[in-house]
Amino acid sequence: MLGEFKLADIAERVKLPASIVELVLEEQRRENLIEVKGSANYAKTSYVFRLTEAGRKKGQEVLKLCRYAGPAPVSLEDYCDVVQKQTLKGVVGGGEALRSALSELSLDPAIFRRLGPAITSGQAIFIHGPSGNGKTSIAEAIGRALPGQVYVPYAVTVGGEIISVFDPVCHVPVQAPGDAGERDNRWILIQRPVVNAGGELTLRMLDLSFSYASRHYEASLQMKANNGLFILDDFGRQQSDPASFLNRWVVPLERHIDHMTLESGMRFVIPFDVLVVFSTDLAPKDLVQEAFLRRMRYKIRVERPTEAEYLTIFKKACLSGGMEFSPEAYSYLDEQWYGARGIARSACHPRDLIDLIVTYSRYYGKTPQLTVANLSAACTDYFVPM
Repeated sequence: MLGEFKLADIAERVKLPASIVELVLEEQRRENLIEVKGSANYAKTSYVFRLTEAGRKKGQEVLKLCRYAGPAPVSLEDYCDVVQKQTLKGVVGGGEALRSALSELSLDPAIFRRLGPAITSGQAIFIHGPSGNGKTSIAEAIGRALPGQVYVPYAVTVGGEIISVFDPVCHVPVQAPGDAGERDNRWILIQRPVVNAGGELTLRMLDLSFSYASRHYEASLQMKANNGLFILDDFGRQQSDPASFLNRWVVPLERHIDHMTLESGMRFVIPFDVLVVFSTDLAPKDLVQEAFLRRMRYKIRVERPTEAEYLTIFKKACLSGGMEFSPEAYSYLDEQWYGARGIARSACHPRDLIDLIVTYSRYYGKTPQLTVANLSAACTDYFVPM
C-alpha cells in the first residue's frame, strides 16, 4: 500500500480522470480512511494524502479479497464491443507489407500468393512440412504484416472479479494520437498482438488463470491474442494430444466466440477474433482427423529448398555473417555432406553453419572466413550421423 500520495499519483496508477479520483478520495476522507498530511497551496491537486489507522485496516481487509493494484478494469460489455469494432475480418494482410515481412526468406512464389488470401480470410491456417524450412518464420512474418493498431484494456471486470489482459510479452505499445487527457487511458494502443506458443502449451493456458496469491485472474492466451495472431508452433508436440486442443477450439474457430469460466462457476462469452496459425513438421494425417482438417481451409506445405534456392539462402547467410562466399567451400559442402552422406538440405542449415564459423573465429581471435577447413569443422559439429 502507498505511504503518502497525491491525487495525480492515484489517477496515473488507475488510469482514471483526476475528477473521478477526486470524488473517491473525498468519500474516503469523510469515512476517515485517509487524511491530508500537507499541501503546497490551497489547490486539491497539491494535497498530500496518507492512510489513517482505519484506512490501513480497511486496506488489509480488501487485500484479502483481491491484491490487484493497477489500472481500473473496463466492463465485459465494453471489451466485447471494442474487440468487435477492431475485428480482423476483411483486413487485407498481403501486398507489400507481407512481401517486406518475408523478404529475408527465399520462398516459392506460390506460397506468397496463397498467404495473402489466407490472411485476409481470417480463417485458421495450417502450415506443414519438414522441420527447419521456415514455417515458424512464415508464421511470425504474418504477424508483422497484419496492418493497423488496436486498443487492449489493462484489465476487464466480470462478476466482480478482475482479469488482467495487457501483457507486455505479446502486446507492443505504440504512441496513441491526440491528447491523453481526452482518452480513456484504461485502454492502451498496441500493434496487433502476436502470441506464440510451442511445445510448452497446455490446455490450461487456453482458459483463465486464477492466482490464489493475488486473488485475480490472468487472461487466456487466445484472449490476449484477440484482434491479432495466435501461432501454435510445433503442433503435435505438446503434452496433451492434438485432438484435445482441436476439440477445445472447435466452437471458437467455427462460431468466433469463446466460453470462459470463473472459479465461482460463472460462465461468460467473449469474442474469438483471432487468426490462428498451426505450424507442424508432422504429417497432417498423423495429427488430426480429416473432419477437423476441413475446418482449416488453408493448408500450406513448405518444402525443402531446391538446389538453386539453397544456394541463394547460403549466400545471404554469408553476407549476414560478414564473410565472402567461397565456391570452393560450397562445393565441398554440397559434395561431401549433402551428396556423399545423403543429408537433406534444410533452409536453416546455412544460417546455423555460418553462425558456427563466426563463433569459432571469435573464440580464436580470427576474422570469420568461409573456408573448407572452417566449414568442415562446422559440419562435423552440426550434423548428426544417422
